[in-house]
Amino acid sequence: MLPHPVTGEEFGSPVAPGTGWPDDPAGPRTAVARDADDVRRLARTDDLAELDARVSVCAACPRLVQWREDVAVAKRASFADQPYWGRPIPGWGDPDPSLLIVGLAPAANGGNRTGRIFTGDPSADWLFASLHRTGWASQPTSEHAGDGQRLLGARMIATVRCAPPENKPTALERDTCAPWIAAELTLLPSVRAVVALGSFGWDGAVRSLVAAGAPAPERRPRFGHGAEVALGPVTLLGCYHPSPHNTYTGRLTREMTDEVFERARALTQ
Repeated sequence: MLPHPVTGEEFGSPVAPGTGWPDDPAGPRTAVARDADDVRRLARTDDLAELDARVSVCAACPRLVQWREDVAVAKRASFADQPYWGRPIPGWGDPDPSLLIVGLAPAANGGNRTGRIFTGDPSADWLFASLHRTGWASQPTSEHAGDGQRLLGARMIATVRCAPPENKPTALERDTCAPWIAAELTLLPSVRAVVALGSFGWDGAVRSLVAAGAPAPERRPRFGHGAEVALGPVTLLGCYHPSPHNTYTGRLTREMTDEVFERARALTQ
């Protein structure tokens, strides 16, 4: 047991559902998906909070379960004094958003540690700084669940909800996880813009929007930074992923990132 870096309360790694971790949506009786059929069945709910809870305890992909929990136990040396969430990451943010941000998957020592998507790593630092500058986030940083950060009119999700080895989920893992994001989209009718971070997030967003009822495009839209495509009432925007590889090399600049979220603002007003 180790103290939570914000609350000081002690937790094991991975964190057991319903034990008091900030923003934990699940309880000890939350239904657990054990395979792809379970995911499809449990994704059928009209309650967003219950969907988040079920996502946060999913165990349908054995390789991902093993990896996320192994990382939670071994820990990166710089975080050895912290408990790790070590579970799937549910959607997070405004429950009635106009903007949805879609990424690839949680980072092994980022969201898998903190329990919040895009939190606690360099990609999060870049992303939340931009969201704060453009009015979508209440604070310029997102350090850990329980730190007071709020999204304003926005929500963020990952295409795959567990941290994958080498940040590379398999096609089977992607498809097994897909009903969660499709179900979430059906419960977010207020969304008018989707920002996809990277090509994997872009492809996942297209698939999920169509699965949630958007008209299928004649040709699969190609990802690019600043790319824009209308899918029914929702406009999909592309943004390079805010990974250190892109931000340190200048492929993605602050101005480029802000322009995407400012465009999302214009589309949702």
